[in-house]
Amino acid sequence: MEREEWTKVHHRKKIVVMFFVVAVLLLLLIGRLVYLMVWGSVYYGGKAQDIHERERPIKAARGNIYDRNGVLLASNRTVCTISVIHSQVEDPEEVIRALSDALGMDEEQVRKRVEKVSSIERIRSNVDIETGDKIRNMGLAGVKVDEDYKRYYPYESLASKVLGFTGGDNQGIVGLEVKYDELLQGEPGKILTLTDARGIEIEGVGESRQEPINGRDLYLTLDYNIQTYAMQAAEKVREQKSADSVEIIVMNPSNGEVYAMVNVPEFDLNHPFSLSEDYQLQSGVSEMDALNTMWRNKCINDTYEPGSIFKIITASAALEKGVVSVDDNFYCPGYITVEDRRIRCHKVTGHGSETFVQGLQNSCNPVFIAVGQRIGVDDYFKYFKQFGLNRLTNIDLPGEAATIMHAKENVGPVELATISFGQSFQITPIKLAATAGSLVNGGLLVTPHLALEARDTDGSLVKDFRKDYVVSEADRIISEDTSKLMQQLLESVVSEGGGKRAYMEDYLIGGKTATSQTLPRSAHKYISSFLGFAPADDPQVLVLVVIHNPQGIYYGGTIAAPVARDIFADILPYLNIAPCTEKENNVY
Repeated sequence: MEREEWTKVHHRKKIVVMFFVVAVLLLLLIGRLVYLMVWGSVYYGGKAQDIHERERPIKAARGNIYDRNGVLLASNRTVCTISVIHSQVEDPEEVIRALSDALGMDEEQVRKRVEKVSSIERIRSNVDIETGDKIRNMGLAGVKVDEDYKRYYPYESLASKVLGFTGGDNQGIVGLEVKYDELLQGEPGKILTLTDARGIEIEGVGESRQEPINGRDLYLTLDYNIQTYAMQAAEKVREQKSADSVEIIVMNPSNGEVYAMVNVPEFDLNHPFSLSEDYQLQSGVSEMDALNTMWRNKCINDTYEPGSIFKIITASAALEKGVVSVDDNFYCPGYITVEDRRIRCHKVTGHGSETFVQGLQNSCNPVFIAVGQRIGVDDYFKYFKQFGLNRLTNIDLPGEAATIMHAKENVGPVELATISFGQSFQITPIKLAATAGSLVNGGLLVTPHLALEARDTDGSLVKDFRKDYVVSEADRIISEDTSKLMQQLLESVVSEGGGKRAYMEDYLIGGKTATSQTLPRSAHKYISSFLGFAPADDPQVLVLVVIHNPQGIYYGGTIAAPVARDIFADILPYLNIAPCTEKENNVY
């Protein structure tokens, strides 16, 4: 009897325990359900919506690029992207046949994409709007035609290696397009379509759109007219001299604004993946390597021996240090012996007795070797650093190359001699232009740049880049007196010396010629160049002309200086720079 009583009590306890366990589980489930329905409703509702939504992107219109005067240099054209949704295609053969005919594509190529099981498959992008409308009007089930944008350059090859271009995804690849890609590209939108569990669009439910945010517009320091003048001048001299290439930089030496940057031969920005006649495939060269060569901006990506233009740097350092004066006398027998090397002057018979000023006017190598010896290796490298030659200009273009210079400990008498007149090291054209410009602008180092300002599509200012490039006394690299003297000396080079072919009656032009030989010397290939600025007593425009491998006469003073003169003749009146009323003799 006692055992039966114990058994009943035991079973009663088990029932009570089970009841509480079930009750607790029910409460937990009810609590979880309440949580999901109340606090988690938004989140899980969104997840459910995502399952039944198909998303198609809408590209944002890329920001336009304008020159400093508002001339449109890069814009967009409306194109279409053709896609298929596999689950909605009712007649695959009809779709394959229609799309291959309309798009001019191989049927097998279209078939692979139409038959691929995916939520959405792109058939082709950058389809012209007329073809897109034609496909849309066919009413093919499962075929989507979405409007898109393709980059368009109205002036085709103008400033091609500066502007750069975009790829199929409308992202920048080279040039300013990639440098300011984040600013230009905007934010994409999307089209949302509701579908059932099988992925079929639900009838009667329209598409919803999230509109894209267009990119910002970029205004440049480039001037369309100056770029055109410089490009025409470069093309003319290249044709006349059968040269390999010509680079021209036009900039304001006082603030670093680049008015023009020419790299002839240029290429068509609207067809950047098609090799132009000047860049046809050579034996052993891949197509990608040929394209990279075609896109290369030699003004900033490549270095070269500057030759006698570098005498501007040597002269400035010597005058600043006080180891030479304008009246110092030198003697040039046509060569100078440094250790075991005989280094000759371009005038093999020699210039004879001459002052420092005449040595600069004559571009006499023995004079500048002697000046370099007066400066000495330690101080030469001190000024090299002071003038910023050991670092990049930080121009706002990708891929700037650094100066290639001897390590200081490896510079002996021969190396110092050759450096003094611009050989045995290499520099980019933009670095040479920026440094020389800073030595004659009053002595303040400038940063060359191309971005002027960024604006929203409504015209409101987003960023003023000019604030990033303001110069001050902290940027001084030589004294104002030395800079003023260099203006006068370099004006005499044009009015009385080797730069006479850049001389103009109505304007004071300062400048320096150069002729350098490329490596290997045995190839007998030359680079002719001229750097000039105007007005010489108040530099507002600087022009650097570099001609690679000209045929026939190759001296910089003969073929490069006239190119600069022609550019000055076009742009000085255009920039409203008044002619000088009278020319006075230089007083050093």
